[in-house]
Amino acid sequence: MSPRRLALVAATVVVATLLAAWGTSGALRIRAIRHEITAAERDIEALRAKATALTQTIDRLRNDPAYIEKLAREEYGLVREGETVLKFPSRPK
Repeated sequence: MSPRRLALVAATVVVATLLAAWGTSGALRIRAIRHEITAAERDIEALRAKATALTQTIDRLRNDPAYIEKLAREEYGLVREGETVLKFPSRPK
């Protein structure tokens, strides 16, 4: 084989090796990015659901007196005037 032909084959092998190595790391990077995108899409969906729930809660707080009363009774222990509150001791475990 002539030296020129040998140099051409060697150069081709080097270029092919470099392309294969870059292609592998590029493929791995693409796979990692796809996983990141999938995770981000899941996060977005969870945040949208949370935003919807919060919007519904805001609407109820603005427009539903029964909901406000329920919260006042459950969260703050408030009672209406004239009501009697009976408290029972907790059962031992």
